[in-house]
Amino acid sequence: MHRFIRYAAAVLVTGLAAFAAQAADRFPDRPIRVIIPYAPGGGTDILFRIMAPIASQKLGTSIVIDNKPGGATIIGTGEVARATPDGYTLLAVDSAVLINPGLYRGKLPYDTLKTLHGVTMMATAPTILVTHPDFPARNLQDLIALAKAKPGQLDFGSGGVGTAVQLAGELLNIRAGIKVQSVPYKGTAPALAAVLGNQVPMMYGGISSARPYLESGKLNAIAITGNQRNPAVPDVPTFAELGLDIQANSYWGIYAPTGVPGPVLDILSRAFAGTLQDPDVVKRLADLGYTPIGNSPDAHTEQLGSMVKLWEDVVQTANIKVE
Repeated sequence: MHRFIRYAAAVLVTGLAAFAAQAADRFPDRPIRVIIPYAPGGGTDILFRIMAPIASQKLGTSIVIDNKPGGATIIGTGEVARATPDGYTLLAVDSAVLINPGLYRGKLPYDTLKTLHGVTMMATAPTILVTHPDFPARNLQDLIALAKAKPGQLDFGSGGVGTAVQLAGELLNIRAGIKVQSVPYKGTAPALAAVLGNQVPMMYGGISSARPYLESGKLNAIAITGNQRNPAVPDVPTFAELGLDIQANSYWGIYAPTGVPGPVLDILSRAFAGTLQDPDVVKRLADLGYTPIGNSPDAHTEQLGSMVKLWEDVVQTANIKVE
């Protein structure tokens, strides 16, 4: 009996391996849908749309981008977590997927580490603090002085609750001893529109979204996160230069539902990671402040686990809570 069970198990494993190999041989044979849990025009959207045409060529099929904003990325992420694990539904998202487990502590409608598997880490970039030109504070020192003079009366916009850009604002509150109220939007683009319209005086966002408005004078840059200046905005100082430790760089990754066959994940990863090595893509991303990464599914999944733990510690230490 035991011998029969072992035989049956061996047959099942062999059959599953053969099925996975056959699936990979046919993959992809239809369009791949990539959910971006933000409104169009934000950093995640810009980054992935730069990559999509070349990745589509490498995969030999079209890539359909589906923007699903709202719920601090939980709506779009949850849809991918529940999707059929066949490689045809993917998630392109920023650090929110890493931060949300710590912010919502067991209240997410999915288990991030159990339901998502990495495809590749796309890129990293600093967060930039920008203000409307009419805002009286022109530098960080003036902003902090103004915030201390008007505690709780100033607002900052961000691309959503639980994003690295929102966390950057909360960290500045803690490090500088000020209280600027967070106003989260459904993505960077709506937050940017609010600042450009002077509905909120400042926001934390990505260089890619803010740079055109910095160059045209429609926004003023205060500082960026990270330990060194970014070549895309070389005149903007880091918070570290100005005496504050604000480590809230953004990361962008591509994820699949857990259970996608390994050979299919490898095909996806090679296409997207290869796209990140394309000279034109590298240049375009560098001009927008991104540093391309591109790694294997296993390496990215390991990053997912370690960075979720890192952000859980940051959220707990900073005592950041969501309503």
